Amino acid sequence: MVNITESISTLRTAVATAVLTVSRPETIAAVENRQVPKGDVFEFSRAAGLLAVKKTSDVIPDCHPLPIEYASITHRIEDLRIHIRVEVHTVYRTGVEVEAMHGAAVTALTMYDMLKPLDKGIRISDICVEEKTGGKSERRHPTDLRCAVIVCSDSIAQGVKEDSAGKNVIALLETQGLPVDAYEVLPDEVSAIRAKALELSGAGYDLVLFTGGTGLSPRDVTPEAVSPLFDRTVPGIMEAARSFGQDRTPYAMLSRGVAGFIGKTLVLTLPGSTRGARETLHALFPHILHIFTVAQGARHE
Repeated sequence: MVNITESISTLRTAVATAVLTVSRPETIAAVENRQVPKGDVFEFSRAAGLLAVKKTSDVIPDCHPLPIEYASITHRIEDLRIHIRVEVHTVYRTGVEVEAMHGAAVTALTMYDMLKPLDKGIRISDICVEEKTGGKSERRHPTDLRCAVIVCSDSIAQGVKEDSAGKNVIALLETQGLPVDAYEVLPDEVSAIRAKALELSGAGYDLVLFTGGTGLSPRDVTPEAVSPLFDRTVPGIMEAARSFGQDRTPYAMLSRGVAGFIGKTLVLTLPGSTRGARETLHALFPHILHIFTVAQGARHE
């Protein structure tokens, strides 16, 4: 199965359709008049389709079990065709397209099974996803941002340790289409960190990520260095990151990371551990990039 542990839960929806075509008008009449010997075709097939939506992961190996928050199945008759529409909603880390298609397919198969004694010429066709929302593909984000990654660490600055967190941050930003123009290592000194934040903001950088110095050791001073520079804080950013991390380790609550704007530059302070920095980026990107659209005066959708 695909690893979705680094994805975030969002509202995901999908609509799938299928078409069942009969060969005789009498078959449609029997369906409409509830005269099919095996029972009410619409109600039986709807029940079967709903069960199929919920049980998709039991029969399709690579599908993840997920909570089905809403499912709806409707039928529409057009000449000799019965159009089936299945809508599914979830709040989870992966989408529900397959669940919707599975529901549409089983709804159609149930109808076929109930109608085959009356009509030997039934066909099922056009099982497909009509629409989907949610996840990373829902919204386009700007990728023409100037980005900088600054590592705050005495040991790395002294050459005692190799930087891993900062390089992981750079690699993850690049997967979002965001090349990093500036990368530097600084000691855990308030004056050096503060001066670098002001320098990068003055140089017109859009996004600056400091990694390291957000913990509780005596030399962890990154939040103290950058917080006084903020013109506007954005508390929800790091609240989201800590919430995401807390689901994975109980120590995420100890991070003191902050986020805010220095002028037009968004500054984020990430943990110094490779895992902590990586998880923070997975919690925030690409959705955080919408902030640049909003900052330019666009309305929330």
